Amino acid sequence: MARQGARLDSSRMGEMHEGRLLLTMAVPMMLSMLVQALYNVVDSIYVAQVSEDCLSALSLAFPAQNILIGLGTGTGVGISTLISRALGSGDPKRAGKVAGNGLFLSFCCWALMAVFGIFFTDAFVSSQTDSAAIRGYADSYLSIVTTASLFIYLEFAAERFLQSTGRTRYSMWTQMIGAVVNIVLDPIFILNPGDKLFGLITMPFGFGMATAGAATATVIGQACAAAAGFWFHARKNQELRFSLRDVKPDWFLIRSVYRIGFPSILMMGVSSVTNYSLNMILMGFQSTAVAVLGAYFKLQSFFFMPVFGLNNGMIPIVGYNFGARKRDRIMRTYRWGVLYACVLMVTGFAVFQLVPGLLLGMFNASEQMLAIGVPALRIISISFLFAGFCIVTVSLCQALGRSLSAFFISVLRQLVALIPAALLLARTGNVVNVFWSFPIAELVAAVCCVIFLRAAIRYLDRQLAAPQES
Repeated sequence: MARQGARLDSSRMGEMHEGRLLLTMAVPMMLSMLVQALYNVVDSIYVAQVSEDCLSALSLAFPAQNILIGLGTGTGVGISTLISRALGSGDPKRAGKVAGNGLFLSFCCWALMAVFGIFFTDAFVSSQTDSAAIRGYADSYLSIVTTASLFIYLEFAAERFLQSTGRTRYSMWTQMIGAVVNIVLDPIFILNPGDKLFGLITMPFGFGMATAGAATATVIGQACAAAAGFWFHARKNQELRFSLRDVKPDWFLIRSVYRIGFPSILMMGVSSVTNYSLNMILMGFQSTAVAVLGAYFKLQSFFFMPVFGLNNGMIPIVGYNFGARKRDRIMRTYRWGVLYACVLMVTGFAVFQLVPGLLLGMFNASEQMLAIGVPALRIISISFLFAGFCIVTVSLCQALGRSLSAFFISVLRQLVALIPAALLLARTGNVVNVFWSFPIAELVAAVCCVIFLRAAIRYLDRQLAAPQES
């Protein structure tokens, strides 16, 4: 009876109205992503209470942390897509094998980042700044989050197992548990006794660890989320089962996972190169500009993270219906995804245009930071008007196995458009002009997305017209 209920829970991806199904799948993940965005912002708000150098330090650490997350999300995209396809084509045994290999890959990702954390964090941070204070804050933060990254990779794996079978509600609770733990622990580990919490409440106790405290709270939250995720999987995810034998690496499956997911990792790598380059360009003006960039990346997550949650809900639907050879459902799901994403991004544009000073005020912004940040946020938010369409189109390409298209779009947006534009605009001598590189790059990406979308649809038609393998 349990297996029949699991089958029906999964098969709704091939039957329910696409707009409603996408909301059913995506809203829990969008809510959990909002909580994720909240705790990312809370980290920065607390460290900004210590000093602006701490906020700048998190900005310098962000490119490496982006790679850490990219390894997990890219691997997860491949795992989720293959599991959904296997379930859509009625092969639960293969789905279990994919899940087992996903667990193996989680440990491989952790080993890679732990090596970076032990041997290379100081060199990475020192390449971006000469400030000993900023360097110390960034190095302590990055060392902790990389060497203890096993927990976030296990969390990613558990979430993908749940998402692949349509159990996004439990994936939401997994993320929310980790986020709430982090938010609660942040002030305890970051602030000193006697410090003001949001300028109102005096902290009765605290470890005063600054950025190291933010990293410690993050890791503890990730550990709690991973434990919760696997508990939900064991109790609720009856359709997807695997044994220790399935954890043994199957190199053909691993190759398939990264054929789909590796372009996502490369995209995050490109994003990290872009962030690193922007840090270097802005540091050429002043460290306050780097703090503005860091604040922007935290604030934009309130709108981008829900769109990514929308994508996480869309990918299993597309993967399932690709396996079930239902073209019309795939395209209707995509169109609903674009609509929902554009509504979110237009909302973000309006907020950034109307109250940029209020947003920056959360980070204890100085007059100098406001002078740079208010016009910068208004300029960057113009890119939001194109971003919703671009993000959903890239996810469609990934779900159809056209991940190289997604990678090329990312490269064109960031390395071909954004960084050269930022370098040219920096030559004007006005640091605010550098931020015009964001809308310029997003416009280029939108044009490319139209071209690659047409290619992806032609690929879909060819695949569905081919005889189905027995």
